[in-house]
Amino acid sequence: MAYDDNTHETNVMHLPYADATRGVRHVFIRDFETDAEIGVWDHEKGSTQKIRINVDLSVRENIEHHDDQLDNVVCYNEIVTNIKNILAQGHINLVETLAENIADMSLENSQVIGARVKIEKLEAVVGALSVGVEIERHKSC
Repeated sequence: MAYDDNTHETNVMHLPYADATRGVRHVFIRDFETDAEIGVWDHEKGSTQKIRINVDLSVRENIEHHDDQLDNVVCYNEIVTNIKNILAQGHINLVETLAENIADMSLENSQVIGARVKIEKLEAVVGALSVGVEIERHKSC
C-alpha cells in the first residue's frame, strides 16, 4: 500500500514531482486559504465560503542555471495571483472545475510539465474537517 502526502494509506501512486534524474524540480503552494464563491447548492450561491488550495508543480529545469533570477524560475507568487484572478471571475459551481482551471493555468507555463491540484471546502459538511477533490494533469510529450 502506498502513502500519500499526509501519510495515510492510499491505493493511488503519485509520480515524484522532484526528480534529479529527469531534471525536474518541485514548486508548491501549501494550504493557501481564501474565500470563494463556489458550490451548486442554493445556500452556496451569492456568498463565499472558506477553501484551502494545494498546488504541486513538476517544473523542467533549464539546462542553464537560473542565475538567481526570478525570471528564470516558476514563481509561486505568480501562481497564487493567478488563482486569485480565477476566483475573481465569479461563481464556480464545482471544486472539480476550479481544480481543472488551476491546473490548466499552471500548465500554460512552458516549464511546468505536471500539476497536482487539491481543493478543499472547509465549511461544506458538518462534522468533516474538509471535503474536496484532488487532480493530477500532465503535458503530453
